[in-house]
Amino acid sequence: MKSTILIVDDEIHLVKILRFTLEHEGYRVISAFDGMEAVAKIKSERPDLVILDLMLPGIDGYKVCNRIKQSEELKEIPIIILSARDFENEAIEETIMADLLMQKPFNTENLLTAIDDLIK
Repeated sequence: MKSTILIVDDEIHLVKILRFTLEHEGYRVISAFDGMEAVAKIKSERPDLVILDLMLPGIDGYKVCNRIKQSEELKEIPIIILSARDFENEAIEETIMADLLMQKPFNTENLLTAIDDLIK
């Protein structure tokens, strides 16, 4: 089996679609639906990659991402931000420590390529 990917999003239908797609590619998929659950699962499961939404209940995706990237033991875990936010028109790229920013709706092939590149 391939690597483990944690999907963090409060949109259950999107999590199901991503889970189906990634499991079809051979990945082990775990999920979290809010920021607190995401942090707990990252610490306990040590996924090989995290797909993270920004707008989450509790701790938002910005804080989850930066908390992980500032942790000595977790900072090597690649994080893909997958959000409906318009990165082009907002100055958020400087404030978030993610490895990659992708906008919803997203191209599945581009996402799979990015995952492969970041996990290697």
